[in-house]
Amino acid sequence: MSGTRYRPRLADGELAPLPWPVALYRKLNHISWPLEVGVAGWTKHLESFVLIVGFLIFCEHNEVDFHYLIVNRNDIDNFLTGMPTYLILVEMQIRCFQLAWHKNRFRSLLQRFYKDIYVQKDSEPQLFAHIQSQMLATRLNSIVYLLALFNFLLVPFQNIIYHRREMLYKQVYPFDNTQLRYLIPLIGLNFWVGVIVTSMLFGELNVLGEMMMHLNARYVQLGQDLRRSAQRLLGEANQLEMAASYRRELTRILRRNGALHEFGEQIEQEFSFRIFVMFAFSAGLLCALCFKAYTNPLGNVVYIVWFLAKFMELLSLGTLGSILYKTTDDLALMYYTANWEQVVHQSNNRQENLRLMKLVTLAIQLNSRPFFITGLKYFRVSLAAVLKIIQGAFSYFTFLNSMR
Repeated sequence: MSGTRYRPRLADGELAPLPWPVALYRKLNHISWPLEVGVAGWTKHLESFVLIVGFLIFCEHNEVDFHYLIVNRNDIDNFLTGMPTYLILVEMQIRCFQLAWHKNRFRSLLQRFYKDIYVQKDSEPQLFAHIQSQMLATRLNSIVYLLALFNFLLVPFQNIIYHRREMLYKQVYPFDNTQLRYLIPLIGLNFWVGVIVTSMLFGELNVLGEMMMHLNARYVQLGQDLRRSAQRLLGEANQLEMAASYRRELTRILRRNGALHEFGEQIEQEFSFRIFVMFAFSAGLLCALCFKAYTNPLGNVVYIVWFLAKFMELLSLGTLGSILYKTTDDLALMYYTANWEQVVHQSNNRQENLRLMKLVTLAIQLNSRPFFITGLKYFRVSLAAVLKIIQGAFSYFTFLNSMR
């Protein structure tokens, strides 16, 4: 079904260049990634069947993971060994299948992003390079998440070497799962769940990050274009038409500004719930991972790598959110400092000067409130929110360590 999955295209119809984490997300995660427009009816039915089976597999993993926690509820070390995989499984089941339910909306958002917002390398090489530098942390985070998955996937080889019959994750089954007729398919399901979970973790982070930083770049372009227009008009020195021309250019900039705000609201609508779920589980997950890494670092390398991946994920997302917030917070100042006063000073058309000053005042008022991504309006995605989560996680860790 990989050929039937949606492939984003640019405004000219060319295939959009996808960053490698997004391309991997599209290839591996058939639960979350949408289908192409106009696929055959049997393909849609097949995808619905796959989604139902996938949901049942997640439910089965939830049950056996939770059963492990119940069995080891009086042993804090073993209990916290199984807690991270259970928490991430529940989080990913909510996020993956919520996105699966809204695949068409997600595809429409991707279509608009690559048609109207995406900054192409050929047309804006410096701005594109700056965006790529801002996204380096998310690319590195993707590698660390893949390393964490690789550590789990070593379990079957360790089973062969040490003559064990263990699952990839800490699970307790209501039957003897060590029999080969059960063990092999169950390990296969473990592998599939791990791929879906990991690809969702780094894939959605990169998709959201790309949208936020390209949107941020378009906001930056507004100020650059307005200042260039002002310099051009001041250079032409047409005192009669200068204010009117600047007003028309400012009107076009404001329309672009409104379109960017509208796209930002679409991002908010699409990702807000899943961001809320991610942040809600993050403190507990970081706490459990930190505890396992601290109590037995040599025996819990996978938890150390996983902790680093989660820590980097939160920091990178918070950083991108803060960048977008700062850019939009400066929009009112950008309009105020866009050389309109020099245009008014040199123009001798008083009526147009008055219209221009009213429009500048309106632009400042419309952009007095910055735009930011939130988690169901409870918090905005920023470094400040991430630091509060990290602080809470380490408070929980301190409590658990004292109990131990």
